[in-house]
Amino acid sequence: MRSAPSFRAAKPTNILLVDDNAHGVLARRTVLEEFGYHITSASSGREALQLVDQQHFDLIVTDYRMPGMDGVALIGALRARDFKNPIILLSGFLNHLGLTEQTTRADLLIQKSANETDQLVRAVKRLLAMPKKPPAPQGPQQAKKSRATKA
Repeated sequence: MRSAPSFRAAKPTNILLVDDNAHGVLARRTVLEEFGYHITSASSGREALQLVDQQHFDLIVTDYRMPGMDGVALIGALRARDFKNPIILLSGFLNHLGLTEQTTRADLLIQKSANETDQLVRAVKRLLAMPKKPPAPQGPQQAKKSRATKA
């Protein structure tokens, strides 16, 4: 008989939860801490950016709809600061807004629902186990170099 895979964090992992809804943060924090993750929370995009400047996060989970700076703007600001670790975007409006990983620059999108926390735990485990992405080529000169080395 095979045992169920463990979702327990293999090593100390810092996760930043960003959401202006305290109940949503509490639910996600509770579940992720049960699996051994160290959780920090922010109630706005601006607060999240300040925290990212002050400490290292292995993964960020952000809500889409927040006052001041929505989740997509936050992801854009993080990517502009060269944040390469995984980012998960949560929204109850994914289908209505046509959000995708390509348009948001998130690594994964999760629809808010009754089974959201189960999906979140599996997604966190999977994204943290993936090898880091290599930096993308920048500008036409870099793209030419990449093609020349492949030839």
